[in-house]
Amino acid sequence: MSVSTYPAPPSTSGIPRVVAGMIGGLAVGAALASGHLVAALISPSSSPFLAVGDTVIRFSPQPLTEFAKTTFGTADKPVLLGGMAVVLAILAVLTGLLARRRAAPGVSVVVVLGLLGLGAAILAPAFTPRDLVAPCVALVVGVTVFGVLHALARRTYSGTAQEPGPGQVSRRAVLVGTSAAVAVASLASAGAGQFLGRGVEDSRRRVTERLARLRLAERAPAIPPGSAFPELGTPTFLTPNRDFYRIDVALRIPAQRAEDWALRIHGMVENELTLTFDDLLARPLVERTITMTCVSNPVGGELVSTANFIGVDLRRVLLDAGVRPGADQVFATSVDGWYTGTPTDVVLEEGRGALLAVGMNGEALPPEHGFPVRMVVPGLYGYVSATKWLTDLELTTFGAESGYWLERGWAQKAPIKTQCRIDVPRGFATVPAGRVTVAGIAWSQPTGISRVEVRMDGGPWKEAGLADEVNPRTWRMWRAEFELAPGSHTVQTRATDRNGNTQTEMRADPIPDGASGWPATIFTVA
Repeated sequence: MSVSTYPAPPSTSGIPRVVAGMIGGLAVGAALASGHLVAALISPSSSPFLAVGDTVIRFSPQPLTEFAKTTFGTADKPVLLGGMAVVLAILAVLTGLLARRRAAPGVSVVVVLGLLGLGAAILAPAFTPRDLVAPCVALVVGVTVFGVLHALARRTYSGTAQEPGPGQVSRRAVLVGTSAAVAVASLASAGAGQFLGRGVEDSRRRVTERLARLRLAERAPAIPPGSAFPELGTPTFLTPNRDFYRIDVALRIPAQRAEDWALRIHGMVENELTLTFDDLLARPLVERTITMTCVSNPVGGELVSTANFIGVDLRRVLLDAGVRPGADQVFATSVDGWYTGTPTDVVLEEGRGALLAVGMNGEALPPEHGFPVRMVVPGLYGYVSATKWLTDLELTTFGAESGYWLERGWAQKAPIKTQCRIDVPRGFATVPAGRVTVAGIAWSQPTGISRVEVRMDGGPWKEAGLADEVNPRTWRMWRAEFELAPGSHTVQTRATDRNGNTQTEMRADPIPDGASGWPATIFTVA
């Protein structure tokens, strides 16, 4: 069966635009796929595509970062990666169009893109020499594929023959063959990632089984039945792992097995420690019910969740290391190079309950929540207290080291503010006339909530009924009832902590130390 071709233009007109654009797209696609494949096998964080994305995040102006979080919420990372993919696709097509007559302009653009990926890998916080391999492979593959395809296309369109002549190649053979190669590379890349992911899941399964067999030195008290009102529309008291909020800067969830994990504790200590995962599990394990809150949570927002965490008491570990006087910061680093500082006095506070957590709601930490080990320090916003994928703790000073978000204008110490939210009625909902139930959540870790007040349409404050308290480190549910006539209504609420401090009415944005203000909801009674 003969291979059909379309009439080719004279050589003076260059490669057809559609073909040239496809060549650019295939070359860039092959580069990205090969780089991602090699990175998955050698050093996942060195994938040129992800390395550039990480660099964009690190160097984005603070207003742009906050706009992305506010606008897209937890979808900000997919939006960023999708936007990058669109931009790269456009650049790839333009690269091919620039090289319709000569390969040099297109090769130059491919080289520049490759160097950008290489530079992003070098600038990564956790750079090692092996991180050079994937971007270099991507650069070589991109240039090679572009050069070969361009040469074949020039030969294909060098004359006006209807059939490929001696030394000529069918346009269809060139493009179909190369497209298949790029597809294979992409599938191999995805397959390598899945293979590594299975290794982590196998490790998680083994950790979950070990936790089930180990005797805990301290077990969290059972959650009392009257601790939540899920039948009214509030969440369950414990947040399922799949629903627990996730805010971090990682475009790729680090794939690390517990068997390969180690934690170095050093700096201003008397005894430097290096703990393996087995060393950690050999220490007394405790279970604590803790509510975590993100500093980016707006007034009335949903970036707050509660879980039963299992881990090792961090205070005890630091006491074993022997913290030297003057070390006012515990500087934590994750396996992907992210870093932050936690006030030492808070971690060492007796009764605070800071953990090196290994389990969450009865199983090993999910990968997206820090497997194999993360920090959890009750009462501080997560950006200074909850390092995921933890690998290094340095006792130092705030004058010597600055955390990731501190460098971007956030506060040095970040105690959680007393806050509450309204879960029902939802904003702009319509509810039947008569007795209307208003319910929600309040939190003030680690002090606890003593009172929640609610008012309707600017009227007098009414004290809400509180659910049973689990402990001061967790949120507390509340509810109130009102007899309402048909029409539009506005409900407002405020909380008071156990020290008698009522949350402020003054509105403040999350930057630099958390949002403040009284939440309000407008709804309709029909």
